[in-house]
Amino acid sequence: MDFLTLLVIYLCFVLAAVALLCACSGRKESFLARSVNGASQVLSFVIPAQLQSATRRVLHRLFHTRSCLFVVLHVALQAAVYGEYTWEVFVYCWELQFHLLLLLLPYLLLAGNMGCFILCSRADPGIITKSNHASLVKIYAYDSVLFQKGIVCPTCNMEKPARSKHCSFCSMCVHRFDHHCVWVNNCIGAFNAKYFFLYLFTLTAMAATVAIITAAFLVRVVLLSNMMRGSYIDDQGQERAVEILFLIQHLFLTFPRIVFMLGFVTLLALVLGAYCCFNLYLALTNQTSNEWYKSRRYGWSHHLTLQPHDRRAVYKNTYSKGVWMNLKEIFKPPTALERKKKT
Repeated sequence: MDFLTLLVIYLCFVLAAVALLCACSGRKESFLARSVNGASQVLSFVIPAQLQSATRRVLHRLFHTRSCLFVVLHVALQAAVYGEYTWEVFVYCWELQFHLLLLLLPYLLLAGNMGCFILCSRADPGIITKSNHASLVKIYAYDSVLFQKGIVCPTCNMEKPARSKHCSFCSMCVHRFDHHCVWVNNCIGAFNAKYFFLYLFTLTAMAATVAIITAAFLVRVVLLSNMMRGSYIDDQGQERAVEILFLIQHLFLTFPRIVFMLGFVTLLALVLGAYCCFNLYLALTNQTSNEWYKSRRYGWSHHLTLQPHDRRAVYKNTYSKGVWMNLKEIFKPPTALERKKKT
């Protein structure tokens, strides 16, 4: 096996590791993460040490420190999609007499999304400092399973309030920590969760709207050309009726950038839609991503108790107050004064 082949295999492995780290950033090692580490140890015998060291530095820079790289990538992808939409799809749809408000809807969503993006990336997520520690520690009670009283953060040298977590990216503890989002280059916590939720919703709506308008344009082109009733000559010289596969190939050859963009935004809308639904579920049940992930290690019960056969703690979400109150907590985080009045 030559060096070039090894390099290609190694780069493929790195890309897989990057995808895994994107999904598992800020979490403890999962089975997949351990598998990647094991595979990296095997490849370390055949990959040059300098290349290994450079890769580790790059991955550490990307996934263990705050970086604007993903913010730049985020803006570049949006610019590419909207550039193609503006210069081709919008013009063609305008000529085909699509309604103007429909064509302007992606731009309205873009304006709202950029506003939420700026607020989410610039807002204080809930950084715990010595000045606000005393008030934040009173907001949520310790559930004695996921969050134990008396645990001190070795970096911040403060007792961790319930539902908080130390972010290794930002090197600080965050109140009601959800996760660190590399796309906004900030932690998602109690005070900017509402902006992240709106950012995610508008981003999903943007991708879906652009996909729908682009698909409607291509369907209109097919209907106007009466292509579905036509025929073509195949490689064997036989005349065949137009099929879906032939139609897709024809559209791709005629509008390559538009079809490629449609595939990209459709996939993006599906992925973001699923993630948006997951975040809605977390909001309605008053959970964070961090809590949901940690709770997978425990069983579910209606009571916090110890099982007699293995003495393992059973997790119960004690922070849920009903669907409406849970959703309200996202947009208006509780304060120590409010909690004191309720008790």
